[in-house]
Amino acid sequence: MNLLALENLQVSIGPVQAVRDVSLSLAPGECRALVGESGCGKSVTAMSLLNLMPSAAKTNAVRWEFAGRDMRQLSERDWRRMRGNDIAMIFQNPMTALDPTQTIGSQIAEPLRIHKGLSKREARMRAIALLERLAIANPAQRAGQYPFEFSGGMLQRAMIAMAVVCEPQLLIADEPTTALDVTVQAEVLSILRELRESSGTAMLFITHDLGVVAEIADSVSVMYAGQTVESGSLREVFNTEAHPYTQALKRAVPNMTHPQALQAIAGTPPDLRHPPTGCGFAARCSERMAICEALPANFSCKAGSDHQARCWLWHPEHPARWREAEQ
Repeated sequence: MNLLALENLQVSIGPVQAVRDVSLSLAPGECRALVGESGCGKSVTAMSLLNLMPSAAKTNAVRWEFAGRDMRQLSERDWRRMRGNDIAMIFQNPMTALDPTQTIGSQIAEPLRIHKGLSKREARMRAIALLERLAIANPAQRAGQYPFEFSGGMLQRAMIAMAVVCEPQLLIADEPTTALDVTVQAEVLSILRELRESSGTAMLFITHDLGVVAEIADSVSVMYAGQTVESGSLREVFNTEAHPYTQALKRAVPNMTHPQALQAIAGTPPDLRHPPTGCGFAARCSERMAICEALPANFSCKAGSDHQARCWLWHPEHPARWREAEQ
């Protein structure tokens, strides 16, 4: 049974159709990567899953269930009980996400006091223990310090501690390694992997870095212009990139084994105030056909046993070149 089941998520902010059709699922303990370039709707999807969008935003979904509950029916009081307890989030920039007027220890301890009813002393001791587990030196001393006294890598670990302290069933990580150097990035990924394995927490990992995806994910959803254009297991999506956009993303990643010039994706993403009909990537795609501009909103083709792509190349009436080669 899936922990999270989301079908046809639609999010509009004023005239901008930020998310037009996103469907994804997560099993307990699974890590799904949500991949795409900046502006494709990854963070909007994440914020919607926590009901943290501004009041001007309109959110709809055909299906939106978490742990057997219909999330569309929750009151704001229900959401307050759930955020930080059942579903938690590691925000992209801990320096702006953390409160500069409170100590690190008090911010990590706060969810324990609110959701678990722990005393101030018990919550602080738990926060110190978690900082130690996350390899923060002198955790008792560090718990009494403020965010400005932490380095970037330490801030990210503190942000992780705050998110996982209540042992949520689902952890949403919004580009948690983007601003970190390679060494610290590897350490943070190792910490997240260990926490997931030890607690069985499911994770939605948002990134534009395919190298990071290969390190941590079990499955992948690729987004473009507010839509899911490809999804499947990590092995199938990486070994057989079905959508031309996924192929273009992979070509833009440095390859140390076979060095070659990086290939930028020509053109620019569409204006989501006036999103295109059909495939949103058609204007930038070297494989485009007339039919691409008329594909229905819910169009999807099977590209493997656990692999879907929003692309006509995989439709039974138009076998792709690589499928012909296999035959």
